[in-house]
Amino acid sequence: MKVGKVTHYYDNIGVVIVKLTNPLQIGDKVRFKGHGADFEQEVSSLQVDHEQVDAASTGDTIGLKTEEKVREGTEVEKI
Repeated sequence: MKVGKVTHYYDNIGVVIVKLTNPLQIGDKVRFKGHGADFEQEVSSLQVDHEQVDAASTGDTIGLKTEEKVREGTEVEKI
């Protein structure tokens, strides 16, 4: 299930910004696919408005720590 698309990547801290089209929570497994990325990871850190949260809702813009570099436009799917 698609949960969003990367709108920005902060290379210096390894964090992506994602506009959610479906809810996401700590512990979910996600896959980053497209624009040179294709990897899976567990959501271990999730922020909304620079505040650590356990879950985010559809329509939220989140910050998510990634294990690999991604580019803007990369699709994010919950698996």
